[in-house]
Amino acid sequence: MPDALTYNHSTMSDGVSTTAGATKPPSPAHKPFGPEDESALRESLKRCSPSTFEAAVQFRKTGNAEHVPAVVIGVIERFVEPDLRVKLKDADDDLRLIEDLGIDSLTMMEIVILVEDVLQMSINNEELRNLRTVGDVKTFIDCKIRGLPLPKPTKFLPIEHIGTVMPIQPPFLFLNEASVSSTSANGKYKITGQEFFLQGHFKDNPVMPASIMLEALGQLGVLYLLEGAPTEPGTVVSPQTIFFTGCEGVRAHRICKPGEILSLSIKPKRMKMPLATFEGAIRVGQDKAVIVEELTLTFGLVDAVNAPVPINGNADHAPAHVEAAPPATPLRAAINA
Repeated sequence: MPDALTYNHSTMSDGVSTTAGATKPPSPAHKPFGPEDESALRESLKRCSPSTFEAAVQFRKTGNAEHVPAVVIGVIERFVEPDLRVKLKDADDDLRLIEDLGIDSLTMMEIVILVEDVLQMSINNEELRNLRTVGDVKTFIDCKIRGLPLPKPTKFLPIEHIGTVMPIQPPFLFLNEASVSSTSANGKYKITGQEFFLQGHFKDNPVMPASIMLEALGQLGVLYLLEGAPTEPGTVVSPQTIFFTGCEGVRAHRICKPGEILSLSIKPKRMKMPLATFEGAIRVGQDKAVIVEELTLTFGLVDAVNAPVPINGNADHAPAHVEAAPPATPLRAAINA
């Protein structure tokens, strides 16, 4: 049985190294910051917000990496078209640089040059290849400053890939697209109004059942285990061993109707075979829809060379070499909320 995997959300990069007992190298020493440096910094950030400048000053004075996210977001905002800047205010790390913010390769180089100047660091162009989202940029720069190993790049998974790897299949699959990293997963689902359960939930007033929204978060947790969870070398999580065990601290904040898009997010809190516990949330735009303090799944490991073929929904038994998880209720939500 592998060691426990622990997650600390106090800073962005704390979740990068998940092996118990791992220690982080010390942050590099920062240089003295005088009046001339402050004037130069003010000139560099003259087109950025005052809060960006203040965060940069605090970082340069203290070397405290907690100020880095505000600097990074402020610099990105400087180069984003005005009508797109509102997206950055939602603090959504899953925002895609190209597709959502219109940042091309040349603009990305301008962002990098300014970040290098403001944070007094050097970035290799080759290291930029895997930066696809705002969260990727923030985590990358945070790791560089702290001297930590860089995390694996975020995977963007279309519905075709999701349907291939997931044990849950339509019409009970509630993920249209997803992105998965080593520390989190995000997904989207559009309520079409054609879902079979909306025919009776409710009469002449279709509302997405809260239990189905919990199911969607659970499915995102399943996808994280299959595509993002760190495992022992030579092993992978078997899709045939993942089941729901329970959830705590569930709060529903609004009803969700056909035509709305659910934005789902989960982050692992604890992982130790055979249990994985996540915190999760669903939003519609900027509105909170559902918050889950803890959602727990069971899972089992299989040798990578003997991993099951992609899911087609008719596998009857898990392979004999899978490390068995205790019996549990299948990941399934009741039709009625």
